[in-house]
Amino acid sequence: MATMTTLAAAAVPTLSAAETGPPTQPVRLRLSCQDGVAPGKNLNEKLDFLEALGVEGVEWGGGGLPRRVDEIQKAFQGRKLKTSAICAGFGGCLISEQEPERQKAVASIKEILTAAGALGAAGMIVVPAFNGQTKLSHWEARELLVKLLAELGEHAQKAGTSVLLEPLNRGESQFLRQVADAAEICKDSKSEGACVMGDFWHMTWEEPNDMAAFLAAGKRLRHVHMASRKTRNLPGEDAGDNYVNGFQGLKFIGYGDFVSFECGCRGDRKTSLTAAVKLLRDQWAMA
Repeated sequence: MATMTTLAAAAVPTLSAAETGPPTQPVRLRLSCQDGVAPGKNLNEKLDFLEALGVEGVEWGGGGLPRRVDEIQKAFQGRKLKTSAICAGFGGCLISEQEPERQKAVASIKEILTAAGALGAAGMIVVPAFNGQTKLSHWEARELLVKLLAELGEHAQKAGTSVLLEPLNRGESQFLRQVADAAEICKDSKSEGACVMGDFWHMTWEEPNDMAAFLAAGKRLRHVHMASRKTRNLPGEDAGDNYVNGFQGLKFIGYGDFVSFECGCRGDRKTSLTAAVKLLRDQWAMA
């Protein structure tokens, strides 16, 4: 956040320039929005509004996605919109101590990954476990996750997409809470199909510094979620919402994927989303 700029600057020299060196070309902000956040009575109205606003991507929920591939592809015909990412929607728990729950998770994640690849998504967002979903120790869970990511990452690569590990805040998960931890787990899997995402809402509570978190992820970072920093609504609906420090990190690593709205809304959706887009574009220019 803005108050941590000095810490971010201090962290930069400790990182490998080969992994995180600044881009030679300007990095463009590519905005996306979950379909459930966009205003509209039906899918076409939602897509019309997003296109008119200059939003370039749509993030879809993973539940039932394989049955929706044709519908989404047809809805995109004649439009510039792209699928940014797929948000969860799988069954089971990836790091459960119960094998049937793990098998359910692996099978459903693979099914959604195949659909994600067909839609051209950068990846499918996966939370390894929410609080209460596993009794494994941290190290047992980590060892298991590394092993399963190797398998899922290989499937993702064949499908033309990736698995996106999402760190949460401690109120939702004790297992994985920081972007750097997620990146190290992916590296240990030795799969290029295992990647990470960062969510500014969760990062508000868990990351000492937004910029440093993104620098630590480097090329493994493939998606970013946006929300207001106090109440998880649209950016700008909380006074003082500031993302400049994090945007500096994204620019430094040459981040080329989507920044997507995943949040609620207190006001009128059309008005608040329009204001949120302007806020992010202004802060991106400041970064």
